[in-house]
Amino acid sequence: MTLATWQDLCVDAREPRRMADFWAAVIGLAPRDGEPPVALDGPTDGHRVWVNPVEHPRTAKSRVHLDVYARAIADLEALGATVVLPAEESGFGWTVMRDPEGGELCAFVREEPPAYRLHGVVVDCADPAATASWWGDVFGVPVTTHEGHDWHTLERVTPDEVLTLDFVPVPEPKVGPNPVHWDVQGEVEALLDAGATRLWDTGRWTVLADPEGNEFCVFPPTGR
Repeated sequence: MTLATWQDLCVDAREPRRMADFWAAVIGLAPRDGEPPVALDGPTDGHRVWVNPVEHPRTAKSRVHLDVYARAIADLEALGATVVLPAEESGFGWTVMRDPEGGELCAFVREEPPAYRLHGVVVDCADPAATASWWGDVFGVPVTTHEGHDWHTLERVTPDEVLTLDFVPVPEPKVGPNPVHWDVQGEVEALLDAGATRLWDTGRWTVLADPEGNEFCVFPPTGR
């Protein structure tokens, strides 16, 4: 049974217009004009990313970050990203970077990257198997476990066939709100019954937390 459907992704920023231009160029989206929050539009509503203004600085490593495709690391550096750990040193197939406000992202170099270059949304977890299973039940999709690693993936949650939600283990506890979260459409009470926690209501949407405390926003279903 599906309890919610994907709506869009949100990124907090102290300078939302600057960060909207950065993420639009990185992902391959079109930023709207006007005052923040800034919408970055893609081929469907489900590809949309909102860049929301916040006043507080980032004081801890985010438990949610974005994986992106790029033709070259230099292209991302030209946009304002900085390298933290090159792929050659990490032993993995990606380069760890920071966006202009210090948020972590991972870049996967491809000779011909797709037009929509958001590759994955990665969630750090104390218990990635349980958290992936919870979200798999919410979205009504199976969990893929990567052999030899405590990594767990949900596919085809969003309208994009490539974008995945990935849940990976970390030793440190969650500190503060995540600067990246996703919005869903669903019934709040059903999500609460499934194990979510109510944080606050805005009138238009309700902010909940999953069993590991990761914030997400719930909007009433629209039927799309």
